[in-house]
Amino acid sequence: MSKKKIAGEEIDFGQAYGELESIVAWFEREDTDLDESLAKFERGLTLVRQCKERLQAVENRVSEIKSKFREEQRPEAGQQIL
Repeated sequence: MSKKKIAGEEIDFGQAYGELESIVAWFEREDTDLDESLAKFERGLTLVRQCKERLQAVENRVSEIKSKFREEQRPEAGQQIL
């Protein structure tokens, strides 16, 4: 469930986040190449989009689970709460 396809490649959230960290570290070095920078920037944006989508899906699922739990905890009609 944690894997997501990125540009035809299957990658999980942890791998995507790790790759983003390495891209950021690469940009923090002073000896960056302009063409390589552009490619890494584009890859970074792709990874960010995929991570955001994955986080949104997880957030939605957590909300569904919480809602379901609340409904299960509601007393039925005529039932008293102790």
